[in-house]
Amino acid sequence: MGDASEPPAGPSPGADAAAAGEGPRPAPRRRKHRQWLSATLPGCWGALLFACLSFTPSLLPRGGILQGLICGINAALGYGAGVLAAWVWRAFADRGPRPAQRRSWTVFLLSAVILFGVFFGFGQYWQHEIRRLMGVAHYNIPLAVVSPLVAALVFCLLVLTARGIRRLFRRLVRLLKRWIGPRAATAVGWTAVAALVWTLVTGLLLNGLVGLANDAFSVRDTTTEEGAHRPTTTLRSGGPGSLVPWDSLGLQGRNFTGTGPSAADIEKFTGRPARAPIRSYAGLESAGSAESRAAKAVDDLTRQGGFRRKDLLVVTTTGSGWVDPASVDTFEYLSGGDSATVAMQYSYLPSWISYLVDQTKAREAGRALFDAVYDDWSKLPPSDRPRLFVAGESLGSFGGETAFSGEYDLRNRTAGTLFAGPPAFNSLFREFSDHRDAGSPEVQPVYKDGRTVRFAGDPAAAIPPADRPWKGSRVLYLMHSSDPIVWWSPHLVLSKPDWLGQQPGDDVLKQMLWLPLVTFWQVTADLPFATDVPSGHGHTYITEYVDAWNAVMRPPDVTAQDLDRLKDIIAAEE
Repeated sequence: MGDASEPPAGPSPGADAAAAGEGPRPAPRRRKHRQWLSATLPGCWGALLFACLSFTPSLLPRGGILQGLICGINAALGYGAGVLAAWVWRAFADRGPRPAQRRSWTVFLLSAVILFGVFFGFGQYWQHEIRRLMGVAHYNIPLAVVSPLVAALVFCLLVLTARGIRRLFRRLVRLLKRWIGPRAATAVGWTAVAALVWTLVTGLLLNGLVGLANDAFSVRDTTTEEGAHRPTTTLRSGGPGSLVPWDSLGLQGRNFTGTGPSAADIEKFTGRPARAPIRSYAGLESAGSAESRAAKAVDDLTRQGGFRRKDLLVVTTTGSGWVDPASVDTFEYLSGGDSATVAMQYSYLPSWISYLVDQTKAREAGRALFDAVYDDWSKLPPSDRPRLFVAGESLGSFGGETAFSGEYDLRNRTAGTLFAGPPAFNSLFREFSDHRDAGSPEVQPVYKDGRTVRFAGDPAAAIPPADRPWKGSRVLYLMHSSDPIVWWSPHLVLSKPDWLGQQPGDDVLKQMLWLPLVTFWQVTADLPFATDVPSGHGHTYITEYVDAWNAVMRPPDVTAQDLDRLKDIIAAEE
């Protein structure tokens, strides 16, 4: 983002003026300060354009601080794009840079005030509409007013950082020219600075932050949240007779086995006698490797009698070992308590950090756990086997997919699958979506006439294609049209996705459009706040599990009224 409009090397105008007796040239320090604080007109136009475009709507509502951050990043990108465009144009015109006229700066300043004000106003209107679609009432007006100041600060920091890198590059090139030719010095200097920046960002900065996060979350993993209690039943890992000690389960493992509906809770819902559900879990401290943790979880599942239940659920957790209670609780209620669920931890880190550094661990965990369960399950007589289900949310769906090669494998080795909020990088999800039937939109794809795999944003409505048979094992992807985790992809930088060129979902503004670079950063900024919206939007999946599991499990004698009552129960437990 450095300025490409600096004059070529040679005597400066100040030197000529001094030689002609017109006065002393500016002090070197003052010239350096002007270089750091100067701005080119093409760069400023690019910054203005990108800053205005940052107010166009994205998938989720934004607060003032977040909007300022996005605006500042976009403006810095626009400044760099403007400088680069001017440099390319001068190269074709075969001329050097020229100082902008005062009139040109006046036109720019007037245009900046008008355009920024107009787009700022439209941005507030679009944010209001997004909040209305999602039922978000909270809105901080002072932070919205402060957002331009945040944008200006972020813009200045990024531009100054880029200029510092450029200055380092030029100093290194001047030093190298003492020993090698100019072209070689430029090439070596550019390579060295690029390698240095890459090392600092990915090595020291990223690895350092990941290390700090791992230490912090590993300490947190030793705690127990309020409401989670050590089981007093032999049907839970960490309880009496368990092969997995309570202290080794980790924070999320203790939440999983130390909570959940009891037999009495399920009886109250069904009106019939119910069994207490089984929950088996292995934490990072339970065993040293993914395979050994999976084996320990399955051994404890066997001890509990999990393979003698009617329904058996294998859950791949998120990075920290979290199991979505809304999903498992719903599964247990709809099975009448005659169920067993098994899961295990593979990282201390939250999903978004695990995606950066623990993708291999997620794959290993998903494959190891399902294979260990399937190995014991397949040895049972067919008439004595429980129905085998698979589930996972977010990064858990990514790990859960790795145990299967495709549609036929899912259908042949499971009784049903439910993946919620699948990230765009999931291999099977991408395969099913990219090869969807002609005419079906990406936000609601239809794969192979929906014979096995289907997709739903609102499973309470008919899951398309509603007029086609859905026999045998059912695989359901639960995904909201406003979930940035589902739609984020590096391809957004330069490629327009199908989901933005087709009819948007019910909670996505029609005014949302694709812009190179801009849309990528906007959706990226949505990711950390994907769960800060009500259920039914973004990455928040709660009561949707009731209709989704009902479609996958097909429990008998469950009415629409029963499902409505169960939704109230699941919502109250969150």
